[in-house]
Amino acid sequence: MATVKKEAPQATQTTVIKAADIRSIAFNIKGTAPYVQARFSGKAMQAMMSKMAAGSVAAGKKVRNPRDFDEDYRNAMHMSTEGWHGIPASAFRQAMISACRLVGFKMTLAKLSVFVVADGFDAVDGIPLIKLQGKPERVDMAVRNQTGVADIRVRPMWREWTSLVKVRYDADQFSSTDVANLMNRVGMQVGIGEGRPDSRESAGLGWGTFSLTE
Repeated sequence: MATVKKEAPQATQTTVIKAADIRSIAFNIKGTAPYVQARFSGKAMQAMMSKMAAGSVAAGKKVRNPRDFDEDYRNAMHMSTEGWHGIPASAFRQAMISACRLVGFKMTLAKLSVFVVADGFDAVDGIPLIKLQGKPERVDMAVRNQTGVADIRVRPMWREWTSLVKVRYDADQFSSTDVANLMNRVGMQVGIGEGRPDSRESAGLGWGTFSLTE
């Protein structure tokens, strides 16, 4: 008579996920170089949408309207729904993630570990903004497009500027000192805005750097 071998019961595995230890820290920053913006205006987006909606008809009816440089200047700014000037919160978050390359920390982990708390939202497209303190001025710059054609770009520049940046971070990944040192590296080595040292298309113009203040 055959005997049936009983299998030993398998041990059950229990997965324990630790609760996230999310903390906050705030930094007063002061520009050590001018800060320059170049937002994509709502008017430009509407013009593109109208051209796309017209289809092939639009290609045969090219009309060059007079260019309003003052309007270009105003449209290049990020304005909140409450009427104040702002810096995209993503500029600081992306800069902190980029700075992780300097210290050998995985950028993929940094994406899940540092967040910037917005003060408000852009009136045009709802982008989260950090309040920008300072007075802008119009700057006209001669540039060349990717096709090599010369063009004039009008941008707002803040020669003197300050902001209060509030950061939420995962304390299992970073200490408060780590976050402060990371933000300090952003100010010195990465920068924010147009012409920053960590510009994607060039070595920058030295704009957008800052220091941490008390």
